[in-house]
Amino acid sequence: MASIFTRIIAGEIPGKFVYKDDLVSAFWDIDPKRKVHILIVPNKEIATVSDVTAEDEQTLGRLFTAARKIAEDLGIAESGYRLIINCKKDGGQEVNHIHMHLLGGEPVGPFAPRFKNIEG
Repeated sequence: MASIFTRIIAGEIPGKFVYKDDLVSAFWDIDPKRKVHILIVPNKEIATVSDVTAEDEQTLGRLFTAARKIAEDLGIAESGYRLIINCKKDGGQEVNHIHMHLLGGEPVGPFAPRFKNIEG
């Protein structure tokens, strides 16, 4: 069964695209966590980072060059932004189709609370 992202890319489900080429697509998240929250996804369905092969290197590199272009186009490149890729359940991945979150347009805050090592 195709992921929700594959269906958005195919036009079966509406999406508000900000970028699309032969390798990746990017669209606004329907449940944004910041003023700017874009999802950048490979057009090829790859479930998780654990499923990446050497054949996917060009596509995954394109995620980053697309992120740079999108940040520039949205006027947030100079002030900064955060890129996040989650992997599997414990990593917070909710859709089994690799995707990069581009967050910005306002301070995104600390990534995670400081870890206190219980051993030392």
